[in-house]
Amino acid sequence: MSLELDRVVFIGRTFAEYVAMFDLDTVKLQGRRILDCPAGACSFTKEAADLGIDATASDMAYQLSQATIRQKGLADLGHTIDKIKQAKKDYIWTNVADVPALAAQRKQALLLATEDMARRPERYVAAVLPKLPFANHTFDLVLSAHFLFTYSEQLDDAFHQSTLDELLRVAKEVRVFPLVSLDGKRSVHVDPLFKRLRQKGYTVTEKRVSYQFQKGADSVAIIRQQ
Repeated sequence: MSLELDRVVFIGRTFAEYVAMFDLDTVKLQGRRILDCPAGACSFTKEAADLGIDATASDMAYQLSQATIRQKGLADLGHTIDKIKQAKKDYIWTNVADVPALAAQRKQALLLATEDMARRPERYVAAVLPKLPFANHTFDLVLSAHFLFTYSEQLDDAFHQSTLDELLRVAKEVRVFPLVSLDGKRSVHVDPLFKRLRQKGYTVTEKRVSYQFQKGADSVAIIRQQ
């Protein structure tokens, strides 16, 4: 049984997970402007800022109060963990010991993120994709995790196209992880979208990374403007 979610969930992942899944060199992040979008309950922005990295997070949920965001995050975490318990065989339990350890890791990311929203609210920008409230080339790099391609059934091809176009409008480089849907299979949107981007002059590279939790989710797309 593959993971089945009936909604786009507000889930947190950590800075260390981002470094692995996006194949990042933390030294090279210094001096670059980074956007995490949609950032959800991830603690990347908080942990990056603590290291002196210029990071911003954007998500539609940031329209809500900090307390409501935390409540939503905890509810979505519970919902997701229940679903993962039903599909444990579709995950690789090497870096995470078991389901309780996963839940604790996700909760820690959520708590770090929501605490930082109160401390540095200017770094958390509400936006509803496919539109972002940033000028052209505001950022050097956009990181987009577990949204595009992940929710292939819920988000159609037109939405994927317009969202990628918008991310590429605000940054010189976009990295998307993973390239598989919730069922662990390569998203039906990947190849048509990458073909279109190459035709428009972008370089699109798929790179195998060290991070893999969901089976099949082990590659990041790196899209750059020439």
